[in-house]
Order: sequence, then structure tokens, then C-alpha cells
Amino acid sequence: MDTAVRDYIAAHRGDFFAALKQWLAIPSISAGPSHSGDVRRSARWLADYLHNSGFPVAEVWETGTPAAPGLPAVFAQWPAADPAARTVLIYGHHDVQPVEPLDEWDSPPFEPVERDGQLLGRGASDDKGQVLFHVLGLAAWLASHGASAPPVTIKLLVEGEEESGSVHFAELLRRERDRLAADVVVVSDTSMWAADVPSMCTGMRGVVDAQIDVYGPERDLHSGSFGGAVPNPLHVLSGLLADLHDAQGRVTLPGYYDKVAGLTDAERELFAKLPFDEKAWLATAGNSGAASGEAGFSTIERIWARPTAEVNGMWGGHTGAGGKTIVPKEAHAKLSFRLVAHQDPADVPGMLRQFVAERTPEGVDVAVTCEGPGVRPCFSPIDSPEVAAGRRAMERAFGQEILFTREGGSGPEADLADILGAPLVFIAVGLDEDQIHAPNERVDMGLLLKGAETAAYLWDELAALAD
Repeated sequence: MDTAVRDYIAAHRGDFFAALKQWLAIPSISAGPSHSGDVRRSARWLADYLHNSGFPVAEVWETGTPAAPGLPAVFAQWPAADPAARTVLIYGHHDVQPVEPLDEWDSPPFEPVERDGQLLGRGASDDKGQVLFHVLGLAAWLASHGASAPPVTIKLLVEGEEESGSVHFAELLRRERDRLAADVVVVSDTSMWAADVPSMCTGMRGVVDAQIDVYGPERDLHSGSFGGAVPNPLHVLSGLLADLHDAQGRVTLPGYYDKVAGLTDAERELFAKLPFDEKAWLATAGNSGAASGEAGFSTIERIWARPTAEVNGMWGGHTGAGGKTIVPKEAHAKLSFRLVAHQDPADVPGMLRQFVAERTPEGVDVAVTCEGPGVRPCFSPIDSPEVAAGRRAMERAFGQEILFTREGGSGPEADLADILGAPLVFIAVGLDEDQIHAPNERVDMGLLLKGAETAAYLWDELAALAD
């Protein structure tokens, strides 16, 4: 049966990539109103493509409200032949990042081209290519089994605002919870370790953005007349930021680690199998001079499975040319906190305010603000039946052991798991070198076909869990 799947995918690769190029030509940038019509055109293209591919249901779903409309998502459904079969929801997104700076692209970002086995174009990897391989995989399964319906009910939810914060996504999930109900959610919006080291992601960190504002005198003061005699807001802010970490690199917010899910021995063992070259990694990190962070953890453990606090920017006082001897009246800093499994973004503002209050001297006022509700972390245990099924499907497609990774970035996957009450399985074939969010985004065309093959095997693997 595996040979029949591979043969079908090989025979239809031309049609698959022709369709993907059509979709990639639509500049569905969600980050600005000038492209809202293109995002709608992208949603319509996908709904039509899914309908023409055999999905009995393929709809464009509006988000937001009539007074404040959002950008559309696409929903599709192909029921299983057996009404009692399990239901699988596939999640992805059809919006893309902005393309500036244009002069750094080797070819126009919305005129996809093939080059040395790569398909170049904005959205090729993130995330249109990884959405579309599921359609080819389903067609391959149906053809290889001589069937007219899959062994599980397959639903797709492809949103149009992921690259601009998924601002209406949780609301959409709640509104359509009954139609989106599923036994498992398959996410295809992540990456593998390397083309020759296939892997599955098992979690993504959450994030909270914050700002600290320190206010002192009513105006800037002459440092000769007042320096050393009144609190300096920049000094206060610098002390607060320096105190964010202890000597072991741990974040010092009260209670910050109380809910953190520790790494299991099995996870650490599998992480250690990955061919990680720290020197080469430092080169990709802007030629950073050394790795650092929380003591007792490897670099990839710190990136994937440990919470952090980062100072993203700070300003205040005189920053222009020449000297200006003042005690500035105010100082400011922006911070971000990356969270791991079981931490709640809603807890962080209170922790940060307590941390600041305990360290604020007399004579200054300090305000702490956090932007929005934050993004929650998500996590799938490596020993869960659904993850094991996904791993078996990938191993059939790639013909080798599948390792595990996590990702340091953040997305709306926690909302999928929590609102729909279903476990997550990450099936993706993107690579770090795909240059997502950067000029010359690309995807390995062979890996997209491996993704389709994995998807074809996944349905049987997940259907078998019901036995």
C-alpha cells in the first residue's frame, strides 16, 4: 500500500505544484488593510480548490463583527464512511508575512519559481505549502484504497490572521465549536530539525509582552546641582532589569517557576540525539560570542522547554550627539516573557508588578503594563497515543527514526487544544533554512511530497486508535 501512495504522489506532483503556485501568487498579507482584499481572495481560492478536490463542505468563514470585521478563515469537511470513526481537524493558515525589503529578494515574492529543488515565494513554507500537502495526501490515500471517503472524518480550519496575531481566532473557535469538534488536532505550521534528520515538534512556548515606565522629577534636572541627591529613573530601571535574573540565569519573578512542566528523562535523551553544533548555531545567532542562560540546561533545552525573560529595548534621557548632563525625568523598557507548558500568561502581570513593587525606592513612580492577554504555551506529551500515531506515519514516509523537538516561538495552538478539548499532533516538514518571514522564503519540494505521504499514512494510524 505504501508503494501505491508514493506512486500516486509522484504521478500528481506536477498538478500539486501548479496549484500551489497559483495560491502563492495571491499576496495574502494580513498585517495591513491594503491587502485585506487579497486575503479574502486567498480564502476563496482555497475553498474552491478544496471543493474541486472532493470535499463535500468547503466554506469561507468571516471573523470579527460587522462593525469591526476580521479576515476570513476557511473550513472544510470530508466525512468518513463510518459515522462512528474518529474526527481529525487539520489547522494551518493562508495569510503571509509582509515582504519588505523587496530589494533583497532574488525574484518577485509573489511570482513563485522553482530553483534547485526549492520552490521560492512568500508563503511557500509558512504556511500554504504545508496546508496543501494534506489535500494531496488525502487524494493518495483514497486512490490507493479505491475509496470514496477517508477512514476518519477530516476537517480543515485554515485561518487568515495568524501572521497578525490571530486576533479573532479564539472567538471563532468558540463560535464554531460544535462544527469544529474533533478527537485530535493536527498542526502543520512548524518545522523539522533538518532534511536528513526528520522530527516532530511537541510544543511551542507562550509569550507575554510588558513595559516598565519609571517616573521621577517633573522635568530633567542638572546633574551637577541634583545628581546623587535625588533618584535617577534610569538608575532605578537599570537595577530592576538587572534583578530580573539571578546568578544562575533563573528569572526572579515570584512564583514564576511554580507551574513549569519539567523535561522528562526521555525527552532530554531524545533532544540529545539531535546533531546540535553549538558553534555553528552561534554563527546563526548573529555570530554571538557564547551561549548563556539558565544553568543546568543545554542550549536547545533553554530555547524549547524553559521560560525566559528578555529586555527588548530601553530608553530615557539624552540619546543624541554630544553630552547632556542631566538626571532624566523618566525611563522606559520593553520586555517579553516566553512561557512553557502549564504556565499561564494571565499570571505574569501580577508577578511582574509584585517584583517591581518590592524593588521600587521612594521618590519614583513605576508603572507596569502588559499588552493583551498574551499567548499561551502548548505541549503534547511524546508518549501520547496521538503523537505516537503521527510518529509512525512520519517514519513510514521517511524510512527512519523520527526525533522530537519543540519550538521557541508562539502561536494560537493552545486555543485549539483548550477550546476544542483535543490533543495536538504536529506534522510538518518546514526547515529553519526556509527563511520564513524573511526575503527569499522557500520550501524543499521533495519534503512537501514527504509531507503528503505522511498525511496519507496518518489517517490509518489515527483510525486505528479507536480500536
